[in-house]
Amino acid sequence: MIVGTAGHIDHGKTALVRALTGTDTDRLAQEKARGITIELGFAYADMGDGSMTGFVDMPGHERLIHTMISGAGGIDVGLIAIAADDGIMPQTREHLQILGLLGIKRAIVAITKSDLADTGRLNVLHNDITAELTDGPLAGAQIIPVSAQTGQGIAALRDALASAAAGLDARTGEGAFRMVIDRVFMLDGVGTVVTGTVLSGQVRAGDQLLVSPSGLPCRVRSLREHNQPAGIANAGARVALNLAGVSRDDIHRGDMAVDPWLHAPTARVDVLLDWVDATPFATNTRARLHSGATHAAARLVDLGAGPDGGHLVQAVLDRPLALGWGDRFILRDPSAARTVGGGLVLDLHPPANRRATPERRAVLQAQRLTDPGTALAALLQVAPFHVNLDGFLRARSLGSAEGVTGAAVVLGQSPRIAIQPDRLAVLISELQTTLAAFHDVNPDIQGMGREALRLSLVPRLPKQAFTFLLQAQAEVGTVALEGGFVRLPHHAPKMSSEDEALYARVAPELGGTARYRPPRVRDLAASLGYDEREIRRMMRLAARLGRVDQIARDHFFLRSTTSEMADMARDLSAAADDGWFSAPAFRDRMDNGRKVAIQILDFFDRQGLTLRRGDMRRINPHRADLY
Repeated sequence: MIVGTAGHIDHGKTALVRALTGTDTDRLAQEKARGITIELGFAYADMGDGSMTGFVDMPGHERLIHTMISGAGGIDVGLIAIAADDGIMPQTREHLQILGLLGIKRAIVAITKSDLADTGRLNVLHNDITAELTDGPLAGAQIIPVSAQTGQGIAALRDALASAAAGLDARTGEGAFRMVIDRVFMLDGVGTVVTGTVLSGQVRAGDQLLVSPSGLPCRVRSLREHNQPAGIANAGARVALNLAGVSRDDIHRGDMAVDPWLHAPTARVDVLLDWVDATPFATNTRARLHSGATHAAARLVDLGAGPDGGHLVQAVLDRPLALGWGDRFILRDPSAARTVGGGLVLDLHPPANRRATPERRAVLQAQRLTDPGTALAALLQVAPFHVNLDGFLRARSLGSAEGVTGAAVVLGQSPRIAIQPDRLAVLISELQTTLAAFHDVNPDIQGMGREALRLSLVPRLPKQAFTFLLQAQAEVGTVALEGGFVRLPHHAPKMSSEDEALYARVAPELGGTARYRPPRVRDLAASLGYDEREIRRMMRLAARLGRVDQIARDHFFLRSTTSEMADMARDLSAAADDGWFSAPAFRDRMDNGRKVAIQILDFFDRQGLTLRRGDMRRINPHRADLY
């Protein structure tokens, strides 16, 4: 169990932790000289239940709220200190508000310095505290008078903490590892050490991790859990990791140590916001978003009403953060003078456009669901009716889809796309209907372009998933794939008998050893004794049928030759270190003139097979299978 202190400055939080654990968490000379906590302090002790309880001592000064928030992430129980002589103070109320916004529902209130008050004063304060907590998330919290000086109530407080620990759900190592870093330092003879609370998964010596959002790789040399050597640590534990491969300067408070699978920093998130400020919430409000031990400036865009009276909001951040689904956050006004709201993260990579549509709000309502399987099933019932399964699992710190996908069908790889079977059946039926209609209108065309077909269907699958679906349908014989075209198996475009006879005379002239330098239309007309316009019309028809390709005006190549030249371009791109190749390299590879080589490459550019940068080209990874 992790316990976090909260309360007004000089209400005895550090003395209370010292009385419970024997550890003075004020380690800085400045803290000891001024008698206040400035940085997070940590201590560990057995509260009598046989398990180790970790304490995070958080500062109470109003100017150190950002430090307090960084310590509050990941705690299980709030230990709220209220001095008997002062009573409830402004920072007491703000700390209570922050604990509530962070979703912390278990707390114990310690009336500190109780030796300075008589019974009447303690009774009045007890009633004041009860009234303050009424109707809030911490209503019903146990209230215990204590004195760190005399020891009064400390035993009762230990018992209350032990009971709280017994009431917590057991933590497991399920999911992928993720830990918020709240301290980083160097130890002589050890190296770089980071500490934090494990949010999900487990970690052991030898694990390969990434520091996010920077993406720096590192390896766990050794670890300590609750200040004791350990071989493995699960979610909920306070751990210290000795990391190899990174220096102290590479890591900052607020970074995450994560399983490489989870690394996906974001500067735009959709959230469920509880706005608590007196000023009404409005689009383009500026605030500072605090999550875990980090923070960033945010511009808030209202997306509409959310559940439980909250707001659905898109937060546009000034820098990428390593966030996860369900992460709690606090919003402070830009000058950090007061807390204005808080909530939880719903979508890590939302769209920047059409973000406030009814369809998007339906997606966010589904994302609100806690159980992954239930949430995925709900997402598959709303537009766009498919889910990036890898992104969904990564956002929720899940390493496997086991027990999550239910009856959903998974298409493709990297990313995998989930879709409901009934929705997929409708999509396949619409695919065949669309192709049939296309063939009726275009009987002389080889087939429908893959991209045009994808864009005409609902739901509109991502390209990789659609390619996977087409290949699967081709394997069972419901469609036929020919280069960049898709057709129904029975469709066979035909020329008239006269055009077939003319094509039979022209085709040999385009092949053979001269296939990379085929004659132009005017040369074909002269050599074969046909009208130039007739050959041009027939060749354009042959191009629509996929037999030839019109590389330039009146310059046609056999489709088989185009495929050979596309292979040459693919080979050149694969052989280059960075994938880029030059026009002269392509010219030399096909042993042709520069003008024709440029025309061919320009044709590949138009078709999307190649991408051009100045005089260099590379294969477009999204159209690499063309020709």
